[in-house]
Amino acid sequence: MLTVRKSSDRGYADHGWLKSFHSFSFAGYYDPQHMGWGNLRVINEDRIAPGTGFGTHGHRDMEIISYVLNGELAHKDTLGNVKGIPPGDVQRMSAGTGVQHSEFNHAPNDTTHFLQIWIEPNVKGIAPGYEQKTFAAPEKQGHLRLVASPDGAAGSVTIHADARVYAGLFDGDQQAALELNPERKSYVHLVRGALTVNGVALAAGDAAMIEGEPALHLAQGQGAEVLVFDLSA
Repeated sequence: MLTVRKSSDRGYADHGWLKSFHSFSFAGYYDPQHMGWGNLRVINEDRIAPGTGFGTHGHRDMEIISYVLNGELAHKDTLGNVKGIPPGDVQRMSAGTGVQHSEFNHAPNDTTHFLQIWIEPNVKGIAPGYEQKTFAAPEKQGHLRLVASPDGAAGSVTIHADARVYAGLFDGDQQAALELNPERKSYVHLVRGALTVNGVALAAGDAAMIEGEPALHLAQGQGAEVLVFDLSA
């Protein structure tokens, strides 16, 4: 079964310096029908205004992935990491027993546009950790590139969760297929462009919640960038 979650049905918050779409219940947005999907708990599409950002705040027992689309995200944490995250990089922070961090857009004129993703861990109380890797566009063009996994397969970042995350870029005749375990759940989030998922058309910001399906087929991309999640049920 495939259920479409339209972009316009997401929660939305406008804080002035931050504009955010929430795929699942988060902060002031509460929808009991959308509390998460499998062990995927948060996908926030955030736009941070120039010269602003999230002050120091804490997380615990959560796998957090940042996926930057435009601009750059400056990250600083209590583990000693001071990093810039550009488009093409995937950042993983394991909150574990607790970590404090801040995220800023230091650019004077450009908005930072990124996805903040939370996946529930399969182990709690671990030491917090950080990892960041670059996945260049050619690795994703016409393919689903594994970018996060429990075992760091294919050079992906390692998450302490029963989940795998793929990123792909599709245009024209480019297609990709992914075998699925029907006993698990999958989630397809179209970051931008247009794409069909198992024959169903998605537009930018739309998502497909999938369960009980043996395979995923992506086609008819029009400047499409997509994230695919293989999740525990």
